[in-house]
Amino acid sequence: MATLTRPPATTRPPAWPRAARRTRNSRGRKGLLFILPFLVGFLLTYVIPIGYAFAQSLQKEKGSGLGFGPVHTVFAGTANFASVLADGDFWNSTLRTLSFGLVQLVVMLGISLLLALLLDGVAAKAVRFFRAALLIPYVVPFVVSTLMWLFLYSPTGSPLHDLLGRAGMDFDFFGGIRTYIALGNVLTWQGIGFNMILISAALQALPRELYEAARLDGAREWRIAWSVKIPNITGILVLTAMFSLIGRLQLFGEPLILRQVAPESIDFNFTPMMGVYYKAFQEGDYNYAAAQSLVLAVITGVLAFVFHHVTNRRVS
Repeated sequence: MATLTRPPATTRPPAWPRAARRTRNSRGRKGLLFILPFLVGFLLTYVIPIGYAFAQSLQKEKGSGLGFGPVHTVFAGTANFASVLADGDFWNSTLRTLSFGLVQLVVMLGISLLLALLLDGVAAKAVRFFRAALLIPYVVPFVVSTLMWLFLYSPTGSPLHDLLGRAGMDFDFFGGIRTYIALGNVLTWQGIGFNMILISAALQALPRELYEAARLDGAREWRIAWSVKIPNITGILVLTAMFSLIGRLQLFGEPLILRQVAPESIDFNFTPMMGVYYKAFQEGDYNYAAAQSLVLAVITGVLAFVFHHVTNRRVS
């Protein structure tokens, strides 16, 4: 006699995997909502402007051969980029700014490191006071600080020129290498406090047992600074140097303001950013200026990558 077999009942998956998936999806949506303001700001301030500049760099304005009639915007392809790569003024300003920035960077970071090392051995209350005092130049807007130095450099009404005149000296702060010294002084005065704060914070994070062990071995304070402190903060030194180098390649506001008293020493091709400004707002060639800015961005990114890679290899 045949027996009837009941088909196996379909087993339903337990409820906990579905609940876990719902929880993960809910967390994912909440995380997306948290980062949405950043994504919107990033798109509006970085992605869209860069895309617009790239689109502008692929175009150029073209008029009739006789010079009459309206000007039309036509597709130029990579013609603007080829012109930038063959532009001697652009490359001269880039190399000039890079050479100046490397020298000014060494001076500024050297002073910042020295001040941070000096403050590392001072009492806590005094450290807070000196940190705040040295940070004031960084807090002051660069336009205000540059205008202040512009007044000090100006040949009319400057107390520095008055003091030099009483000493029988007629000194001009601009002309030749003096122009770079004057500009470097402004940039160094502005950047010492911020870099000193970063280096000082890195020094404060070092374990004090290292210093005690070095003192037990008979090391003096200068030896501890040279052999213990500095080797352990090379990471922050590399980071501040890279940021400073990027800032020098983007130099614009300070030389543009100082040009008011030294137009013969600081022309519109003094820095690459000033060249971009001149092409866009003086000559009205926005397409060529967009290509210049993109080429400068690529140069800055490549140099920052190479600098970070080489310095990290030496550190490790």
